Amino acid sequence: MIVKRCDEVEMEEVKEEGAKNVYIQWLIDEKIGDNFAMRRFVIKKGGHTPLHRHDWEHEVFVLSGKGALVDENGREHPLEPGKFAYVKPNELHQFKNKGDEDFIFLCIIPLP
Repeated sequence: MIVKRCDEVEMEEVKEEGAKNVYIQWLIDEKIGDNFAMRRFVIKKGGHTPLHRHDWEHEVFVLSGKGALVDENGREHPLEPGKFAYVKPNELHQFKNKGDEDFIFLCIIPLP
């Protein structure tokens, strides 16, 4: 069993092309988990993830701030604390900060 605080986990800037003001913490990775990874994302004001797709699903739960999940048609689905989202494998998507504060959410993905 492992119990930690999120501030004990290193925060890294996301350097992927198309990312702006995005930071990630791998709270649970392959060193800890067997099936799933839990990541904490912080998107600063004016920031966004790349518009992208991949072979795995996302389960997302919003902790704080205001954001949007952009779909393949460019529609923005508002996200706020307490909301959750599911992104199917290979579904085009992007997360954006839509407020003045940090937009923070947990994202669960399967481990390879």
